[in-house]
Amino acid sequence: MPVRVIVHGALGRMGREVIKALCGDPQLSPVGAVDKRASEEYLPLPDQSRVIPLSSNLEALLEQTEPEVLVDFSVAEATLPAVRTAVSHGVNLVIGTTGLSAENLAEIDQLAKTNEVGAIVAPNFALGAVVMIHLAKVAARFFDHAEIIEMHHEQKLDAPSGTALSTARAMLEARGKSFLCPQIQKESLGGTRGGELEGIALHSVRLPGLMAHQEVIFGTAGQTLTLRHDTINRECYMPGIILAIKKVGELKGLVYGLDKLLGL
Repeated sequence: MPVRVIVHGALGRMGREVIKALCGDPQLSPVGAVDKRASEEYLPLPDQSRVIPLSSNLEALLEQTEPEVLVDFSVAEATLPAVRTAVSHGVNLVIGTTGLSAENLAEIDQLAKTNEVGAIVAPNFALGAVVMIHLAKVAARFFDHAEIIEMHHEQKLDAPSGTALSTARAMLEARGKSFLCPQIQKESLGGTRGGELEGIALHSVRLPGLMAHQEVIFGTAGQTLTLRHDTINRECYMPGIILAIKKVGELKGLVYGLDKLLGL
């Protein structure tokens, strides 16, 4: 039987892309859509095969559709209330919403364990981004200086991106100590050097025309090493999300990062 899935944040760009991907996999079945902007009772599937219930009331939709997995691409403020509701119904979680704090992740882990469900939270579901972070961890052991430039569309709400923060933290963990950050004698315009996390300068670019892009630049005497990942459209996230949906039912508690599922 196909895995029954509901999407939280279904009317957003990522939510719509997830529903489209679910329709293309015979092992998965979209059974419900949740969004605070819901104004109709049903949402036609993009393949025109049928309609699924659409509601702003997650509790009611869970009781109506009895899903096995909830995929969340909403906003950070809405994620925790949705998690609390879903786990009380024994529903597994796949979460791609960014901006979650360490406290949020700890609560998700505890809720999942208490209710004996699985939860996968990933700052980025693009396979290339996951490999980029892995390579950045390898390089971090050999360079004393590093900076991250992340570039996104102008409608992205948070900065720096969750992927940039996750990359920096992974680099620091692999290195085992802070990076060296050059001290500027005179900063003519405040904030020019971006934010700093233990010696790693992070820079955020927000422009129309961009999707999601990141460069990690390492420097040492006489040379630099640059790792770059570019997304062309939101379809790039779907293989990772589909993998997570299929694997989350085997878990109890939280797994953070798609790298764990890829064996990196």
